[in-house]
Amino acid sequence: MQFKFTIIVPVYNEEDNLKRLEDELLAYIRTSEISTKILFVNDGSTDESLTSIESICKRNIDFSFLSFDKNYGLSSAIKAGFDYTETEFVGYIDADLQTSPKDFNLLLEHMNDNDLATGVRTHRNDSLSKKVSSKISNSIRRLFTKDGMDDTGCPLKVIKTEYAKRIPMFRGLHRFLPAMVLLQDGNIKQIPIQHFPRVAGSSKFGIKNRLLGPLADCFAYLWMKKKTINYKVSKQQL
Repeated sequence: MQFKFTIIVPVYNEEDNLKRLEDELLAYIRTSEISTKILFVNDGSTDESLTSIESICKRNIDFSFLSFDKNYGLSSAIKAGFDYTETEFVGYIDADLQTSPKDFNLLLEHMNDNDLATGVRTHRNDSLSKKVSSKISNSIRRLFTKDGMDDTGCPLKVIKTEYAKRIPMFRGLHRFLPAMVLLQDGNIKQIPIQHFPRVAGSSKFGIKNRLLGPLADCFAYLWMKKKTINYKVSKQQL
C-alpha cells in the first residue's frame, strides 16, 4: 500500500496506555480519509513499553517503531519521526491518549490550504496548575514568535513532511513547530479538538519545563529567526 500519512507516537514509560492506544489507532486507520501508518518512537523507556511496542508492531502490518538507546526527550523523538517519515503528511500524538486520533481527520481537512494544522484543547481536562502554567507559557511564546497560536503544546498536529524535514530541531522545539513553519513562509491553522483526562501513567512535564524551559527556548527561537535562510528556485538545469 502507498501510504500518505504517518502518525508519530513518542513513547516514554507508557506501558499501561499502549494496549488502549493500539485499539484507538487501529480504529482511526479504518476510518481515515487517507492511507495511514503508525511510527512509534520509544524514547528510552525504562518500563515494559518497548516490549509492548514490539508486540503491537508484530501483529499490525501498518505499525513500525524506532527505539532510542536512552531517553533524549520529546523533541528528539519527534525529530527522529520526521527523519524516518517518507509520506506526504506527518502528524504526531502523545501516547497518553489525552487527545483522540479521530481528530486527525479534522486537521487533515485543512491541509490543502495549509502547511501545518494544530489542535487547540478548548476544554482541557487537566489540573489547575497545568492549565495555568500552559496559559502563561503560551502567552510568553506568542509574545516572542507572533505566531498567533493559542495552544502550541497541544500534542495533535499534522504537517506537510517537506516542511517538517526542514525544521532545525532543538530541545523544546516541539512547542515552536507552528512558528518554525511560519519561518519557511508556510501557512498554519489551529482547530478545536477534544481533550480527555489521563487515565494511566503519569505526566512527564512539570512547572519547570512548562515555564522556565519555554522562556529560554524563546531566545533560541529569536536567534534562529534572525539566521534563517529561505530561497526559492525559479529555474534550473542540473
